[in-house]
Amino acid sequence: MLSKLIWIAAISLACFPAVAQQAPETPSTQPQVKVNMLNVCTPSAEEQKEIAAALARIPKEPLFGPDFEISHGSSTLSDSPNFLQPKRSTEDAGEPSVARYVRIRREFAVQALFASVQYSFSDDGQNMIETLVLHVRDPKDLIQVSMEDSASAISSAETMVAANTPASRIRLERFGKSSIALARCSGSENGPPPDQSAYEPLFHSASQVLANYRSLLGVRHTIPAELAQIPGTTPTAATKSKAAKPAQKNK
Repeated sequence: MLSKLIWIAAISLACFPAVAQQAPETPSTQPQVKVNMLNVCTPSAEEQKEIAAALARIPKEPLFGPDFEISHGSSTLSDSPNFLQPKRSTEDAGEPSVARYVRIRREFAVQALFASVQYSFSDDGQNMIETLVLHVRDPKDLIQVSMEDSASAISSAETMVAANTPASRIRLERFGKSSIALARCSGSENGPPPDQSAYEPLFHSASQVLANYRSLLGVRHTIPAELAQIPGTTPTAATKSKAAKPAQKNK
């Protein structure tokens, strides 16, 4: 009898570890979420170096290939096209505006670092926005570089494209990494605007690139001519903003 009890106890002890190992772990009901926040107002020193290096690699006298594209049209907007601009008032929120746009794209020669450059101009009757994007031909780390400027107190598109408005936003899209961005930041109700004096050389370099490519792409003549071809040349929101009302052409 004693030997039988010992045999049963031995079997129980042998089975216990196997049962313990097979016990499933309780699965987590909370999904893992990773959020990358862009520090657009005060990028780090390392990020500033990457922005400066990318801007320095943009050719000042590029060799364009024969391929190019010019397009224009209109797009209905439910939100402001620029997230840096304040949102519309509640009385305007239910009335989407129509933005006119023009895009110009040119291809670089084969030996160039960048494959193409695209300039776009948008006017929704309240804000005019210029965006310049350069796409890398063989993206290994850097994918594209973009610069943007905007203005609201401009009388016409002709004035906007001739004014050489300084860049207010720079963005680097990177391969396998989070983006890097730098933008002009204004103050809030909780405090004054951040000190961005250290980033002035970067804004200056981006503004020089914008001014150079406005000239290279013939923006001053092309944009007004293309906008004039869009049916209903006056944006729907222009009636609400005198500052954005296009100037009459002199015959």
